[in-house]
Amino acid sequence: MNNARVVLDTNVLVAASRSRLGASFALLQALRAGRYKALVSVPLLLEYEAVLHRLEQLQARGRSAAMTDAFLDALCLFVEPVHLHYLWRPQLRDPADEMVLETALNGRAEALVTLNTGDFAAAANFRLPVLTPGAFLRQLNEEKT
Repeated sequence: MNNARVVLDTNVLVAASRSRLGASFALLQALRAGRYKALVSVPLLLEYEAVLHRLEQLQARGRSAAMTDAFLDALCLFVEPVHLHYLWRPQLRDPADEMVLETALNGRAEALVTLNTGDFAAAANFRLPVLTPGAFLRQLNEEKT
């Protein structure tokens, strides 16, 4: 998946913000290094912002809203915007996950990366691989060697 185009579910950013030791944080470092391209739509970016600005998230990370804004601004330097031309709703059990799948499909992503792979079973109907951060990181590292 050299220069793969992927969509990161919000839970990957939450996990990365809570620990620098896991695969989610390593994926953000790989994104910054240009090892893959993250795809983001406006609704998905707004979800990133809303979730990362929740009081429990700010407290868990010991960060301010301004620090979170700076993180999101920096993230935008490394993503490719996706315009949602087609909506395939409903496909998933959780309506909040629909925008993640729609971003992946409209952006012609090669994978959707999430900690909740079971929530995206319908992605198989579109032949879209759904990977955990660890599985995607292993793929990136295999290509590197």
